[in-house]
Formats: sequence, C-alpha cells, structure tokens
Amino acid sequence: MSSRGRPGVRRTGERRSTALGLVRPWGEVVPRWVPGLRGRPIPVPAVAVPAALGAALIMMLCAYGVLNQIFGFVEPMNENGDGFPTSGPAAWALWTTYAPLLAWGPLLAVLTVAYYRRRRANDAPAAVRLEAG
Repeated sequence: MSSRGRPGVRRTGERRSTALGLVRPWGEVVPRWVPGLRGRPIPVPAVAVPAALGAALIMMLCAYGVLNQIFGFVEPMNENGDGFPTSGPAAWALWTTYAPLLAWGPLLAVLTVAYYRRRRANDAPAAVRLEAG
C-alpha cells in the first residue's frame, strides 16, 4: 500500500528527512532539481528555527505524556473505555516500545545546535577563520 493512503507513514518519513537534513548536505544547499533556486544556500535560520521549535514541542509532548502517566492528569481511554495498562506485561510492553521516543526531542535539539554551529563556522569570513585556526 502506498504512503498516500496512510498519512502517518508519510509524516514519519518527513520527520526523519528533517532530522537527516541537519546532517546531510541537502540541508545546506537547495537541490539541483528545484527550478529557480537550485544551488543556492539555505539560510541557517530557515532550518535551525523550525528544528529548534520541533525539538521543543516534542520534548513538551513527551514530558506531558510521562507526567500524565505518572500523575494521571487525564485518564487515557482506548476504544473499549478502559485505561492504558498500568501494571503487568502489557505495561512493560507499552513502556519499552515508547521509551526510545523520549530521546527524540533531546537528540533533535543536539542535531539542531550542531547544525547551527557547523553552518555558522562555515559561513564565517575567510579572515576570521584564518585568525582562529
């Protein structure tokens, strides 16, 4: 089945591509196949600001999810009207599969800072780079 019928699959791919754009060259220069813009450098804020906002949003959502699970601000309900499992093997399965998602926001923030520093260092004038190095 194509990803057109499954929007979650497409969105996941877009998120992964956004993170990869922070470490790959196609996050620095517009690709050749884009008419009128090909080969132009992408401004640092055009990449770093949305990535930083995304990292902050992901961290806030994860913090809310964890705190909600611990303190029960809102009782999560599934289609049967039952809450999510809080003990036993089902709870372990829930936490072990979702726990790696807690690292997504902080790792995206680290990638964003690295991208910003790398691009700023590369965009510095040659005279400044010679003095520093």
